[in-house]
Amino acid sequence: MQIVVIGAGVVGASIATRLAQRGAVVTLVDQGLPGTGTSSTSFAWINANGKEPESYYALNLAGLRAHHGLGGNEEWLRPGGHVEIAVDEAHVRHLRGRMERLVARGYAVEEIGADRARELLPDVVVPDQADTIAYFPQEAYCFPLLYLARMLAEGRAAGVTLRDNTGVVALDPDGDGARVTLSDGTVLRADAVVSAVGRRTSELAALAGATVPMAGFTEPGDVTVGYLLRTIPLPVRLSRVLTTPWLNVRPDGGGRLLLQALDLDATADPAAVPAPDSPLVEDYLERLRAVVPNAGSARIAEVVVGQRVIPADGLTVAGRLPEIPWLYAVATHSGVTLAPLLGAAVAGELFGEEEPLLADFRPDRFAEGAQIVAPSSPRKPGEQ
Repeated sequence: MQIVVIGAGVVGASIATRLAQRGAVVTLVDQGLPGTGTSSTSFAWINANGKEPESYYALNLAGLRAHHGLGGNEEWLRPGGHVEIAVDEAHVRHLRGRMERLVARGYAVEEIGADRARELLPDVVVPDQADTIAYFPQEAYCFPLLYLARMLAEGRAAGVTLRDNTGVVALDPDGDGARVTLSDGTVLRADAVVSAVGRRTSELAALAGATVPMAGFTEPGDVTVGYLLRTIPLPVRLSRVLTTPWLNVRPDGGGRLLLQALDLDATADPAAVPAPDSPLVEDYLERLRAVVPNAGSARIAEVVVGQRVIPADGLTVAGRLPEIPWLYAVATHSGVTLAPLLGAAVAGELFGEEEPLLADFRPDRFAEGAQIVAPSSPRKPGEQ
């Protein structure tokens, strides 16, 4: 079987690798360098926490387990769990309700006291007024580019041909398969084509005359964009994901920290990235110093406006396009969490093995006349 996978981020590389390992002849194509799209601008928190509806929760839980189950040299994976601190009524109510649902589903979560939180977060200020503190021990974070490096290495060993810095300019039917025309004039014959191009999914599907609706950037602060800030190396002991009402923090290697504050995303614009000495950055630093006292001399080394992959209804897309069966589309906001699961599941489906976990996420839900509820993003914990 000849298969072209378009998009060499964590999802596309995982699919290409698993296909090749099953015996397919795979060409992996990317318009840039592998991992320079959304994969490189992710908070990379691996979890099924708060993922709704239940089928989306189940999909993300399987992704979380797939990460832990890969084995081998896991230098890209950082287990250690996640601590969430709630201090106001709305956040406490939201967190407790979420914990109850997760416990009913068998998800690992426990309410802990301030002393236990301080053991888990030795250099973090745990406020005395914290009303609820939750610990999610199975959750993790990862370094997406190190995960990608592993997938690319496994793919090369299995025979994947990588064509980077090469765009796709045409997708045309060819018997039961397709012709894929690349920007350098090369034409590839494929029995199947996998679209794993993230936020460019609508654009790529349109080349084949198909429609996969995606949320696109329209104004600063919409659901598709958010800030990520990286600090300089700091003397801070932090080995897990921390979420608070003011700031989300995780380690980013070499003593650096990765910062996220959802309420500050209201001004995020890919065309206007703030400078490291901007008022926005100073706001982040004030919050960091309040949470991590050892960060008193912190500076921000990099400000990124990440562009999220958001299908029109916010949920994962995975399946053959009904009008074009040779084109299989994958797009998801949970790409880092789901990458190892989607690699195996999509490969299996292309070899004729239907994956039940993907049943609720087929592209045909966007059929003409279907009601699509656009996703929204809370600006602070407890918002719905």
